[in-house]
Amino acid sequence: MFTRQATKVLRSLRKDNSCVRVQKRNHPITLSLRNSSTKVVIIGGGAMGASAAYWLTQKSGNCNVTVIEKDPTYANCSTSRSVGGIRQQFSIPENIQMSLFGAKFIKNLKNQFGPEADISYAPNGYLILASPQGAQQLAQNFKLQQELGSTNTLMTKDQLREKLKWLNVDDIELGCMGCEKEGWFDPWGLLTLFKSAAVSKGAQFVQGEVKNFIFSNDKNLKSVKVHLPNQDKKVFEFDTCVLAAGAESGAIARMAGIGTGQGDLSVALPVEPRKRYVYRFDSQGKNVPPVNSPLMIDYTGVYFRKDGPVFIGGRSPDSHEEPPADNLEVDFSYFDNTVWPLLAARIPAFESVKVQSAWGGFYEYNTFDANGIIGPHSTFKNLFFATGFSGHGIQQSPAVGLAIAELILDGKFKTIDLKRMGFDRLIKQQPLYEIGIY
Repeated sequence: MFTRQATKVLRSLRKDNSCVRVQKRNHPITLSLRNSSTKVVIIGGGAMGASAAYWLTQKSGNCNVTVIEKDPTYANCSTSRSVGGIRQQFSIPENIQMSLFGAKFIKNLKNQFGPEADISYAPNGYLILASPQGAQQLAQNFKLQQELGSTNTLMTKDQLREKLKWLNVDDIELGCMGCEKEGWFDPWGLLTLFKSAAVSKGAQFVQGEVKNFIFSNDKNLKSVKVHLPNQDKKVFEFDTCVLAAGAESGAIARMAGIGTGQGDLSVALPVEPRKRYVYRFDSQGKNVPPVNSPLMIDYTGVYFRKDGPVFIGGRSPDSHEEPPADNLEVDFSYFDNTVWPLLAARIPAFESVKVQSAWGGFYEYNTFDANGIIGPHSTFKNLFFATGFSGHGIQQSPAVGLAIAELILDGKFKTIDLKRMGFDRLIKQQPLYEIGIY
């Protein structure tokens, strides 16, 4: 989402147009090409691509990194339009571990980027609510989160009623409340830090649009064709390519024949744009949630959090409600007919609300299992994916960027074993579904 700070920076830029357990062993990844000086092209300069560039340049002085980004203003980028949340309340161990890494990264932000680094982190936590039918799953998720190092608290109906007097808990059985490792931050601020640090270490950010891949004689990938803003065309050669193009990743993968060939190449990268709305509103009701209230996610899927003096909130549409993703126009009737009734039922003060503004954004949605795809392609060993995070990408970007850098420079995952998140699960038809998670 656009915080006040992010909006100010974005305007200035536009103006100048400038419960499975993870095995604790590392799994080696065989690379097709390892040079003393590695040339890496990253397609996509949002938080995920910028994080990969940051970690590559931090870990190696011999890594030549070029990031290709179509829109340097990031006006429609998923990063810029994110709500900016971070939480460990997942059911898949890898997602929990990546978020824990992100929380530690944010805590040590000034050590990474200097004393002036600030992304306006609000450690107000998350509150996920469960109905009687979903209570057992919430408790199981909580147990796993605790085992992996989260600091969440499981609360009964009576405890919720006593602590959060603004909340209607009549149909709630349990709630899981996050502590200091959960909250929200300015996504634009994090992107800017990644990008600035990578550039200071020699990374090059190029404005351009990828139009095709070029193959070597042995049918491996060797370069990309890019259209520059002045209508010039340029070819960027690489030893390794990282596809981190957000919602456009699936379409770009098809340029390499992924999803249109035979064998493993018949399996597409299942990432496509899904439009989501975020509404900013005020309440004239009594007993409104206070300034330190958590980001609440109801079992109906509706959510809200504080945003300065007002609130922001929304709900991901059900499959039959998916709006077309060919524009970013906002449907205000969706708030009136779907979001508002659910919010008002959960928070009585929201029976009287006034929508002040709203925006649309794109999820880079993984239609296979709604989780990130991280690691090399099975055929093109020098093509790495960092995409498909389906709304969780901004909080996972520090960990994923490091994971990609480790694969390229070290040949294996070293910090978090993310092998299960790889492309192979698509080929083997082994989805990783979050359970009881929104």
